[in-house]
Amino acid sequence: MRYLEGLLARLFDVSMVICGAAIASKVRFDYIAAHDYSAAFVALSAAFALTLFPGFGVYESWRGRGKIMLASQVALAWLVVQGCALVLIFSVHRIDHVSRLWFAYWTASSGGLMIAGRIVTHAVLARMRHAGTNLHQVAIVGCGAHCESLVARIERESHAGFRASAVFNASAGTPLSVRASVFEDFDAFVNAVREQNVHEVWLALPLSHEGTILRFVNEFRDDLVNVRFIPDVRSLALFESNVTDLLGEPAINLVASPLSASARLHKEIFDRLFALAAIIGVSPLLIGIAIAVKLSSRGPVLFRQRRKGADGRVFTIYKFRSMCLHSEEAGVLHQARRDDPRVTKVGAFLRRTSLDELPQFFNVLRGEMSVVGPRPHAIEHDDIYQKVVSGYIHRYRVKPGITGWAQINGFRGETDRIEKMEGRVAYDLYYLGNWSFALDMQIIAATIFKGFRHSNAY
Repeated sequence: MRYLEGLLARLFDVSMVICGAAIASKVRFDYIAAHDYSAAFVALSAAFALTLFPGFGVYESWRGRGKIMLASQVALAWLVVQGCALVLIFSVHRIDHVSRLWFAYWTASSGGLMIAGRIVTHAVLARMRHAGTNLHQVAIVGCGAHCESLVARIERESHAGFRASAVFNASAGTPLSVRASVFEDFDAFVNAVREQNVHEVWLALPLSHEGTILRFVNEFRDDLVNVRFIPDVRSLALFESNVTDLLGEPAINLVASPLSASARLHKEIFDRLFALAAIIGVSPLLIGIAIAVKLSSRGPVLFRQRRKGADGRVFTIYKFRSMCLHSEEAGVLHQARRDDPRVTKVGAFLRRTSLDELPQFFNVLRGEMSVVGPRPHAIEHDDIYQKVVSGYIHRYRVKPGITGWAQINGFRGETDRIEKMEGRVAYDLYYLGNWSFALDMQIIAATIFKGFRHSNAY
């Protein structure tokens, strides 16, 4: 069944690639026909989609996944496919034979159709599951608030396709407040799992319940029942824990980068493609600003400063110079303040509009920064705040960004009080603990539409 579903999904995607190209031709040229190298371009993208989509999890089971996450995975995968096809067409010197406007229409049309098809299917399945069909029966072994919250989430998110049919209370004498049938006798619970055709047993237990975990694993070893361990590590984990692979062994991240290896790869690919497109798109603006900076005052066009990136690695950040040349005392850095006499007239405009940050797209292209992430601070400030702001060190667990969750929520500019830095770090840690491609897109959109100007930027 899964093979058939995967095959149909692949056929659907190829159909939408072709259909989107036809729509783009109709909109751009007012007729549907292969022209120049567009047919080869479409075939190339379809082949890339079939090859690359599985690596982005596009064809994995949707059960338990939200629509936003599903749409963001498809969008990212399709953008990467189009980027790869574009690079290949460019490398064989045929890019001039393809209409740029047609390509943009095609990318938007096919991506929208693929996402819309999945959302419609997702909605149909959700209605079926609300009606009590296409459900996976789940039995839960747990104790305390962790078990109760898991059962509540299953009931609240019924569209995910799970139903808690039985619960085993692993903490005898402490009642569980759940609507499902609760068992405290081991044999009675096991019989219920087998008689009710339960598909999965979830072990929602603390790490200290090793004996109970082994008992249930051994009991269902010879049954066609999925046994999954959902450990209660909330008292230990800094971020929402995830599982990674180390030397072929599963490892639960308690204090580590909250982004999985695949998430980091997807983010890296998006960052490079976005930075390249941004540099090409704003290149006339970059040239104009460079000339204005050079004419405004004596000194270099770019301001360079050492900052800390992912894992504390030091790199050189680029900005358009916004101040007159001046000297700083060794080990001391004075932040720009309101009506700072060091800021030039051109520099004041660049700082208010954040246009001085544009050269950082080159940092992104070099792999030193990300489009979205915690903003990097001067090393002198890192050394100070790392000692006095709780959680500050964990900003280094991902690459710093040109924009971030803290910035679009008002935490920009001078941090003249410790409370300002604490607020900024709180937003940065929220971003790290709740990262998703959809959240990155939200931050980018907010930056474009409202984030370039802010009263704290001076």
